[in-house]
Amino acid sequence: MIDLRILRENPDRVRQSQIARGADPSIVEAILDADSVRRSSLIEFENLRAEQKTIGKDVAKAQGDEKTALLARTKVLAAEVKRLQAVANEADEKLNTLLLTVGNLVEGAPAGGEEDYIVLRHEGTPRDFTAEGFEPQDHLALGEGLQAIDTERGAKVSGSRFYYLTGIGARLELALLNAAMDQAVATGFTPMMTPTIVNPNIMRGTGFLGAHADEIYYLGADDQYLVGTSEVALAGYHSDEFVDLTAGPKRYAGWSACYRREAGSHGKDVRGIIRVHQFHKVEMFSYCTAEEAEQEHQRLLAWEEEMLKKCELPYRVIDTAAGDLGSSAARKFDCEAWLPTQNRYLELTSTSNCTTFQARRLNVRERVEVDGKSETRMVATLNGTLATTRWIVAILENHQQADGSVRVPEGLRPYLGGLEVLEPVSRG
Repeated sequence: MIDLRILRENPDRVRQSQIARGADPSIVEAILDADSVRRSSLIEFENLRAEQKTIGKDVAKAQGDEKTALLARTKVLAAEVKRLQAVANEADEKLNTLLLTVGNLVEGAPAGGEEDYIVLRHEGTPRDFTAEGFEPQDHLALGEGLQAIDTERGAKVSGSRFYYLTGIGARLELALLNAAMDQAVATGFTPMMTPTIVNPNIMRGTGFLGAHADEIYYLGADDQYLVGTSEVALAGYHSDEFVDLTAGPKRYAGWSACYRREAGSHGKDVRGIIRVHQFHKVEMFSYCTAEEAEQEHQRLLAWEEEMLKKCELPYRVIDTAAGDLGSSAARKFDCEAWLPTQNRYLELTSTSNCTTFQARRLNVRERVEVDGKSETRMVATLNGTLATTRWIVAILENHQQADGSVRVPEGLRPYLGGLEVLEPVSRG
């Protein structure tokens, strides 16, 4: 959640952030009102508690009518203290509920909605298939020709938007994810195989139970959730702990299955494996100081781009608009690969700077020395995609050849036993 002190001292900053997100700025007044009630009732509560203690001492010394009067006052104070405590508790509960509805403070992201992103740059050049003399096939047609993707049996077994990766398809996913994990380890990340079922407090702490909660699979019998990204488990890893950042950021690379309802998806994205209910991903996650968060965000983006270049994919980098940010992100950059059969860019990675928003909810702190005194403060958290199953879509389409075969990017060849070309499989 956002820092309440910022809201008290600079409410206009929070209002502007809400407006940039397309959210209701009047929530600021509601929070300030609840905070005022809570604080005033607590002050009255403490004053009356102090009077109670004083009268308690006086009662022991008093006699006769004086004692009777003091005892009567004690009863009145007890009732009033109880009432004020209830008022303060109610205001505190209301305050926390309201704070949980406010997204992170936007930092540098363009205003607007989903279509108001800013393109920062393009990398690589999309192929001209017309000049090459053939019409490109989409990833599903290629995958079926390679006997790498089987959506029909996936639907038969599990329903729509499920699939099997078979043969070279399974090997290609493993190659991609292993290459991502090797890169992460080489740059100082600790590899993690993370839980895919988490408790409500962890899911809520990462900010995923807000506007897009309907995208999450809920296990009602157990009151737990299936994660849509290992970010959730990695954010919860140090919950209610102090982390030592004196040697620099603590970085983890989580490999996990991910589950999403994809309730609002439609059109071309539902064909093949672009938007599916289950996939695998390697996710970078970093804990760092608040001061270093912006620089760490640029590092995560650079590592994502390094991986995209290993896969030899043309892509663009966009600065996501505030209205399209998740509630926990202050800023987010996406890398989108060119998808030749749809003549558009497809998101492959995103990296978000969540500043201290998640850490405040999950109570992840650090100890620092300020003027010779030890203080505690919240850390910053960041995340970024390093590879997912969806990358197979872009790899197949961008590296296809006229005969239906697919050239393997050089960066993935060591993970496929040196294989240079994926050949179609005869169905005869």
